[in-house]
Amino acid sequence: MSKAVVVIGGGAAGMMAAISAAERGASVTLLEPNERLGKKLNITGKGRCNLTNNAGLEELLANIPRNGKFLYSAFSRFHAQDAMAFFEDLGVPLKTERGNRVFPVSDRAFDVSAALERRLKKLRVRIVRDRAKALKLEDGAVLGVEGEQDAYPAEAVILATGGVSYPATGSTGEGHRMAAEAGHTVTPLRGSLVPLRDFGIGKTLRGLSLRNVGLTVFENSRKIYTDFGELLFTHFGLSGPLILSASAHMRRFGERAYHLEIDLKPALDEPALDRRLLSDFEKYCNQDFCNALDDLLPKKLIPEIVRASEIDPRQKVHDITKEQRRGVLRILKHFPVVIAGPCPVTDAIVTSGGVKVKEIDPASMASKLVRGLYFAGEIIDVDAYTGGFNLQIAWSTGRAAGLSAAEEG
Repeated sequence: MSKAVVVIGGGAAGMMAAISAAERGASVTLLEPNERLGKKLNITGKGRCNLTNNAGLEELLANIPRNGKFLYSAFSRFHAQDAMAFFEDLGVPLKTERGNRVFPVSDRAFDVSAALERRLKKLRVRIVRDRAKALKLEDGAVLGVEGEQDAYPAEAVILATGGVSYPATGSTGEGHRMAAEAGHTVTPLRGSLVPLRDFGIGKTLRGLSLRNVGLTVFENSRKIYTDFGELLFTHFGLSGPLILSASAHMRRFGERAYHLEIDLKPALDEPALDRRLLSDFEKYCNQDFCNALDDLLPKKLIPEIVRASEIDPRQKVHDITKEQRRGVLRILKHFPVVIAGPCPVTDAIVTSGGVKVKEIDPASMASKLVRGLYFAGEIIDVDAYTGGFNLQIAWSTGRAAGLSAAEEG
């Protein structure tokens, strides 16, 4: 008689866990209330699905700022190259882009989720459109799952319900509630890889996208992160790839103050940029200062640079002093934005916080408190920087949980 395993959650980690358990001969039921499996997976990477990062073990761990050591065993047993081979074997050709980010050649996230669904069907995993309400527990062991529509007896249950980001995809925190009811500690949940709120500059500049700019993050007055890329000003503050990556380093709002400095011209060092300013000022020497930056900056940004420089917008360019010009230069290389805080966790790409890792066996993903209970993916208190690392967590922990659930006991 094959072992009965129930997986709660049909996202990346849940599908991997169900496949892994079924490959080891378990009789697997996958509970997912959404009509489609992998709903969040299908919107990752702007619909392209950055499914892993083609990096070695040490680099993978270096990109997990929270509880990375906990993942050492899972990453060792199923690393990025294993994940890539797994998807290639499922008929999804892959390519590696800048920063070792791995995508399907087709640039279609649906190809990844469809391949996982095909594998589930081939392994005869029973997929049930039902929402889990509670774990059935007795004498410190799990006996099954109570759903809204039916009950599902099981010798092992894998909780892979995700975090609380993007609740429209089904990540509503129900898994954390069930884990807590089973006696587990759930650390505070907040957003990571999340847009940032500012104190009003976003409203002024909303819709302005800046490409190829440098970004430095300061915690109080200490520099904690630098990066290069694209950002977007919005009605609430800032977003875009550069900002989402930066937000993962800003983990102590309320205790610490954060501000950003944007290098608007990273390709020019200060002497070169000063020469460029001199050239433009010579060209517009008889113009008002507010009309002298058109060749250098997007039109929408110019009033903010003028305001920050504290130079009268109507001052003639030929009257600008060397000291004033140096001030403009400083602003162009260190344009300041004070951050009010992160956007709500519901706007985040991933959730930081979750089931406490000290209560989970890192090799098997088994609960140390409840026999037969396992965890996979974002429900666990681990999260990573952007670049495919969070999905690698899903694949590795899902693999470990599925194999262990099928084999242990």
